[in-house]
Amino acid sequence: MTLDILRTYCLHKAAVTEELPFGPDTLVFKVAGKLFALASLDTAELRLNLKCNPARALELRDRYPDAIVPGYHMNKRHWNSVYAERDELSDRLLEELIDHSYTLVVAGLTRRERAAAGL
Repeated sequence: MTLDILRTYCLHKAAVTEELPFGPDTLVFKVAGKLFALASLDTAELRLNLKCNPARALELRDRYPDAIVPGYHMNKRHWNSVYAERDELSDRLLEELIDHSYTLVVAGLTRRERAAAGL
């Protein structure tokens, strides 16, 4: 997955915005103002931080030890760093991981936040 494909995929989701709140090296995707994906722009290889339920996070790290690791600068129980250009990760799997992160964040929104965002 390339950065352009990532941006297109994330921005087609409802109530998603992209920002650079941490400086020019980290692209952040938010749903209703809450982070669901971060992309490192200062590395040669595209690295994403994606939210994940803890049991699935451990399972993914065991299955793809060279491509999915505990989240860099994030709560390592709930976030994974995913090396998006590694051969063992298909674009379909990456889309599923992005969808999972988005869904978890939306589920954590209050009813009022979901309504305000049109979700």
